Amino acid sequence: MPENGDELSILGLGCMRLPVKDGKIDGKRAKSQVRHLIDHGVNYLDTAWTYHMGENELFLGSVLADGYREKVKLATKLPSWIVKSREDMDRILDAQLERLRTDYIDYYLLHNLTGALWYKMKSLGALGFLDRAKANGRVINAGFSFHGSVEEFKLIVNSYPWTFCQIQYNFLDEKNQAGTEGLEYAASKGLGIIVMEPLRGGKLTSPVPPEIKEIWNEAAVKRTPAEWALRWVWNHPEVTAVLSGMNEESHIEENLKIADEAYPNSLNEEELRLVKRVEQKYRDLMKTGCTGCRYCMPCPSGVDIPTCFEVYDNLYLSGNEKEAKLMYAAKAGGIIRGDIPGYASRCMQCKECLEKCPQHLDIPGLLKVIAEKFEGPDLETWKAAARQTFRVD
Repeated sequence: MPENGDELSILGLGCMRLPVKDGKIDGKRAKSQVRHLIDHGVNYLDTAWTYHMGENELFLGSVLADGYREKVKLATKLPSWIVKSREDMDRILDAQLERLRTDYIDYYLLHNLTGALWYKMKSLGALGFLDRAKANGRVINAGFSFHGSVEEFKLIVNSYPWTFCQIQYNFLDEKNQAGTEGLEYAASKGLGIIVMEPLRGGKLTSPVPPEIKEIWNEAAVKRTPAEWALRWVWNHPEVTAVLSGMNEESHIEENLKIADEAYPNSLNEEELRLVKRVEQKYRDLMKTGCTGCRYCMPCPSGVDIPTCFEVYDNLYLSGNEKEAKLMYAAKAGGIIRGDIPGYASRCMQCKECLEKCPQHLDIPGLLKVIAEKFEGPDLETWKAAARQTFRVD
């Protein structure tokens, strides 16, 4: 970590997807997995107030007993969309310390500082809250997680002496959200960079389309899709650590092995070209062709065009319609962002976006299809599910 010299394992455990049983964390199996990872060198654990319906922090507090707390750097997050006042921030942090059975949080993040949430948190005094929490020792290092545009990202980076940031980054997201530009910008400012979603929530590894398998099979050195994706992220020297939501024992062993062997700048030019071909083939298979550059934004009608396209494309990568409908309600509905809804149906066919899109996509036509796909009579049900999943009051 550039600012403080902490030595973090390049592989961190993202605790959002711990194994479950009967709708709750499978305590015995998850405890075994977490301690096995720590015993094998993983020393960065990332959780949040809302993961597993609030059960996650309580679970980790119990798992990190018996001396395991001292072996790790623990990260958790202040849920920006829930906070209503400055007092809420202290109340939530104190509750997190109690849940996690610790006196301090090594790496504390303002969760999902995107768009309106950033301005809301700033106006409520979040930066002063971080100063006070660091001064009284409840928080050691302050950072933020992010899912917005690169312009918003740079603004936030420049607004506080952060130690680190957390961004979504993988070979499909070079121009999406913070992207490569944001990665390099944060690194130039001395921030440590924690990468989440290196496998795009598993969509780069399962199921793998036959057309993608054919390209991977051309490689001189044979690797699994997970290894290619992780190595591509670790190939960037700016990256401090990569979070994996590994919850299968076989995935854990594979990721540990990859982490032992993957180093910055270790992929050769031929291998990088291969990854680029895979990226392009994924875009060919995806329905929109959107690269997430956000040149189409802002939309005069308030449509969150890139998010609508991302959710729609992910539907065809994963084949999971229920997950797609939930994420459409949560993301396009503004629930995660704490913002006004940006549903595809808000499109007024003004066609202003057509002049801005470097991919020359039929954005209005695609939005019409997306609205028909996701905004049926069950949308209200999915909105309620999204509020419950992300614990929005």
